[in-house]
Amino acid sequence: MSEMVTPAASSPARVTKDLVHKQHADQVLLSGLERLGEDEFLVAADWTDTSGVVATGHSRQDDAVLITETIRQTFPLLAHAGYDIPFGHRLLWEEYRYALNLPALREGGTGGRPELHVRCHDVVRRRGRVSGLSLDITVLRDGEQLATAHTRFHIQPPAIYQRLRGPYGDAHRMLELARSRPLPPPVSGASEEFRDAVLSPTDARDRWLLRIDTHHPMYFDHPGDHAPGILLLEAAKQAARTIRHPRAGVAEAMETIFHRYVELDSPCRVDAQLLPDDQLGRARLLVTAHQDDNLCFTALVSVAKAPVG
Repeated sequence: MSEMVTPAASSPARVTKDLVHKQHADQVLLSGLERLGEDEFLVAADWTDTSGVVATGHSRQDDAVLITETIRQTFPLLAHAGYDIPFGHRLLWEEYRYALNLPALREGGTGGRPELHVRCHDVVRRRGRVSGLSLDITVLRDGEQLATAHTRFHIQPPAIYQRLRGPYGDAHRMLELARSRPLPPPVSGASEEFRDAVLSPTDARDRWLLRIDTHHPMYFDHPGDHAPGILLLEAAKQAARTIRHPRAGVAEAMETIFHRYVELDSPCRVDAQLLPDDQLGRARLLVTAHQDDNLCFTALVSVAKAPVG
């Protein structure tokens, strides 16, 4: 399970950082919102300058982190501006899956101003307020499909969240605990820049420790009391790439479930298991994250071959 904090909102003329739960404006990837129907929306994004989100040397073969963060920012935007969820409520990520259109991304890159067509369904309401929501999302640029995604999250009022989380709900306390522990080294030879490596090696080639850098500009743009979901998605992607080295490829599709929070005060183990290729001939891996013997996260990753040259 992963959660996104909320700091009540009307439909915005523009997307402010608060509406996407960011503390710094250069982290905002969305620029506009239009309601097409009761539960349908058109969200405008802006990828003309993404240096605040992805590293300058961002690999051309992997755009999943940018697309996923763009999609993730639609959750709080629609919760507040689409469904009048007050700031302070918590958005808890339950499941997420995506599929990339790699030929379109390789040809056009990840610049420009894409649009996200969002259809919301399976809306659950309690006491007149939305408490659960599924989203089907298509990412288009100039009419060409770049990616599709599905996700579901549910929403908790702050009093319920604090009661359930107890002392773990104190973000500043949890960050202090995390920063009192030495940050483990990254996997040797990883293609990510040092700041973006989220795995640390162990004695086993298919097992790592989750490397949680609480100073990372995207994952911890604002104080959080646990490892954010997008960091776990990145860990699954990096695990898939690392275990297949040197036959590295692109995480073209992923199906994930967030079972419980990954806390900041104890180690989290990440394991990868090779599976038979899928029906499209892509390599498949099952990546899991465990903490204190509890399953926290699972990801089924489909890896396409990297382009030659």
